[in-house]
Amino acid sequence: MVEHKKRHPVVDLIAGGTGGCFEALSCHPLDTIKVRMQLKGRQNLIGPDGKPMKSRGFIATGLRIVRKETPIGLYKGLGAVIAGITPKMAIRFSSYEYFRTVFTKEGQKITTLGTFAAGVSAGLVEAVAVVNPTEVIKIRLQAQSHSMVDPVDVVKYRNAGHCLYMVVKQEGIGALYRGVVLTAARQASNQGVNFTVYSTLKTKLQEMQPEYQQLPSWQTSIIGLISGALGPLSNAPLDTIKTRMQRESGASTESGFARFSRIASQLVKQEGTSALYRGITPRIMRVAPGQAVTFTVYEYTRGLLMKTPMFAEAPL
Repeated sequence: MVEHKKRHPVVDLIAGGTGGCFEALSCHPLDTIKVRMQLKGRQNLIGPDGKPMKSRGFIATGLRIVRKETPIGLYKGLGAVIAGITPKMAIRFSSYEYFRTVFTKEGQKITTLGTFAAGVSAGLVEAVAVVNPTEVIKIRLQAQSHSMVDPVDVVKYRNAGHCLYMVVKQEGIGALYRGVVLTAARQASNQGVNFTVYSTLKTKLQEMQPEYQQLPSWQTSIIGLISGALGPLSNAPLDTIKTRMQRESGASTESGFARFSRIASQLVKQEGTSALYRGITPRIMRVAPGQAVTFTVYEYTRGLLMKTPMFAEAPL
């Protein structure tokens, strides 16, 4: 992100998609646990004796999913994530590079504010174009709690493709954009912070180590981990409300703002303000290492591609 050598437009697609696939494969179980924790209300925490049960932590939630649904249950919704990861990352990195030029004055280096604005813009674009529809499908699949070892226990959605078909058929294509404003706000803040912190730390390390044309992978992983951990802390309430909005099924004439207000007020009233941060631990544990994996694989793959003749000298 600091260097701006000319390169083939397919470079960002391949490098970003590869990084995203590695991120999904390595971190998706934590995302499933996060979603289950966000969807678990107090009304569902009543024990067999009729007394309230304590809310499960992320480890207990994960173990329960494995016991009841087998380890495969941790990968529910992975198909939707993989299907959307290549265009998502292509849009993220390509649009970020484009907006960097927009927010850079001619003949000058981009400022920190310009980097933040470019990250925010990239987050908005990817949210509307890819992220929201795939998250609706992913969350519907992840919300299905059933026993995978019991053949009698059937589910409404068999896989990502079937879920997409059923949602559009029963609720209309607009259902895929339920919670899009919150998704856009989350992605914008995430990528604004993510790219700003990552680019700043990367520039500092390169200035301190001029002997490196490309930073070692372990350094890229560390700064990716740091940048990825900051976003979730700032927008956890939005993510929790968005998850509950996207979990709701059925056609509705309720406006997005009305739905947001209803879910937010019910959540706080019934479960307290702490419920807005439910799942924050697995979310940080998922996003932070996810960004470390994405940036590391992206930088490594891009470096390899830039060394090949067909990509090295091609224009953007």
